[in-house]
Amino acid sequence: MKTMHQEQAYRAMFHFMEKYYAQTQAEDIGILLGSMQLLADGLPADHAIWNEWLEAIDECSVPHRDVALESVQPV
Repeated sequence: MKTMHQEQAYRAMFHFMEKYYAQTQAEDIGILLGSMQLLADGLPADHAIWNEWLEAIDECSVPHRDVALESVQPV
């Protein structure tokens, strides 16, 4: 498995979501991508998203902690 720096992983996730948006034109994904877009200062347009991203990394990095890859809400 390839290891990435937190910014590289963010960009990979953003790219994945962009491709999904291109296929689906899902409005909620488009809005989220707008908030996640990196500005000249290297932070997302919505600065809170970066902190949420770092929290998600921390939550998934805890040894022996299973982070479910299941939907929290019924789809």
